[in-house]
Amino acid sequence: MEGIDTNEAKQFDCSRGCIVERTDEGELKCTYRPGCCKLEVYDWLPGVVQEKYRNYFEVRFKNTRKGIYLNASGQTVKMGDMVIVEAANGHDLGIVTLEGPVVARQMICKKINPETAALKRIYRKAKLFDIEKWQEAIAHEHETMIRARQIAAEMGLEMKIGDVEYQGDGTKAIFYYIADGRVDFRQLIKVFAEEFRIRIEMKQIGARQEAGLIGGLGVCGRELCCSNYISSFQSITTAAAKCQDLSLNPQKLAGQCGKLKCCLNYETAVYMDAQSRIPKVNGPLEFQDGLAYLMKTDILREVMYFSYDQNSLANLYPLAAADVLDIIRMNRRGEKPESLKSEPEPSNLEFVTAVGDDSITRFDETRKKKKKNSRNRQQNRQNRQTKPQKPASVQQQASRKPDSRKPDSRKQEKNEASGQ
Repeated sequence: MEGIDTNEAKQFDCSRGCIVERTDEGELKCTYRPGCCKLEVYDWLPGVVQEKYRNYFEVRFKNTRKGIYLNASGQTVKMGDMVIVEAANGHDLGIVTLEGPVVARQMICKKINPETAALKRIYRKAKLFDIEKWQEAIAHEHETMIRARQIAAEMGLEMKIGDVEYQGDGTKAIFYYIADGRVDFRQLIKVFAEEFRIRIEMKQIGARQEAGLIGGLGVCGRELCCSNYISSFQSITTAAAKCQDLSLNPQKLAGQCGKLKCCLNYETAVYMDAQSRIPKVNGPLEFQDGLAYLMKTDILREVMYFSYDQNSLANLYPLAAADVLDIIRMNRRGEKPESLKSEPEPSNLEFVTAVGDDSITRFDETRKKKKKNSRNRQQNRQNRQTKPQKPASVQQQASRKPDSRKPDSRKQEKNEASGQ
C-alpha cells in the first residue's frame, strides 16, 4: 500500500459500528468503533463482574438489529470482539457491544427472562476467514438493493425496498421494505431467490424506522432521534401540537420521514399538566370600565393576556390563571371588578437570551462606517497634497494676528511713548 494514506485505506462502516482496513501484509482487520453505533448503550459499570450474567452478551448487527446471546463456547469473549453466532439457518457474524451487569439491565428492559427465554448461542470468535467472507457478502448489499427495486417496479408492486442486510455466511439476506398496505410478495421472493441465489427474508418497516436506518440530521442540528436512541415508536397526533399552542404547519411539524416529529411528544405531558390549571375563557371578562378579551396565553408561565380592544394587541394586561378563574366566578355571581388596568404586572422574571436579539448585519454596518471614515481621511490627505502652497511672505503675513485694539487706544500709546 505504498503511496496510499492510511486514513484513506480505512472504511468506516457506521451501519455496523466498525472500522475495516488492511494491514501492510494484506491482512484484513476489522475493529469495533464505540460511538458510531446506532442505539448504542453506554456501559456505566465497566470492569464489574456479576457471576450470574457473566456468559450473557449483547451482539449487534447492521443498523438497529441486535440481541442477547449466550456464550456457550467456553472462550473468553469481551466487548468489541467479532463473534460467530447462531442463526435460524446457518450462522451470522456480529460485534459484542455489551457485557457484564449492564446486559442484565438490557434484558429487563426488553422483558427477557434468562431462565425461560430460549437465547441463541455464541459459537466462537470470528476468524480471518469468517471476516473475509463477511466483507464479501456486505459488498453485494448495495447492488442487490438497486436490482431488487428494479424487479419490484417491473412487477408493479407498490412497495419500496429501503435496505438489504446480508447474513455473515452470505447464504441469506433480509430485505427491509416499506408499503402502505398489504403486499403479496410470494412471487417476488421466487424471483429474488433465482436472481441472487440466496435465501430471502422480507421484513416490513415503517417510515420512522426507515429514517432510523438511513440516519441524518434534524432541524435542531442534532442526529435524528430515531437513529440515535428511540427503539419503540409511539403514535403522534396533531393533538400534541395543539396542546403546545404550535401552528399546524405540516412543513414545520413533519420530520424527514414525512410523519409528525417524534419530539412533539417530549413536552406534551408538561403542557397538559400546565393547561389543567388554566381556565377556559368562552367569552370576555366583565369589568366596571368595559369588557376584556383574551388575546394570548403563556401556558408554561400560566399567564393570560387580555385587552379592551378585541382587534388590537397594543395594550395587553397580564393576569395569572388563578386570578382569571376568580374573575370568572365573580362574573357568574353578577359582580364586576373595578378595572383591569389596576392589576399589577407579574413580577416573575423571564429568561432573556441574546441570540437573535440583534441583527446579523450589525457588524457589517460598523465596517461600512469604518470604511467610510478611512475613505474621508484618505481624501483629506490627497487634498492637502494637491492643494497649491502660498509664498512664504504671504504665509508670514497670514500667520500674524491682526491687532484687535481700537484706533484711539493705539494713538494714545504713541503719544505716551513720544512724551517719554
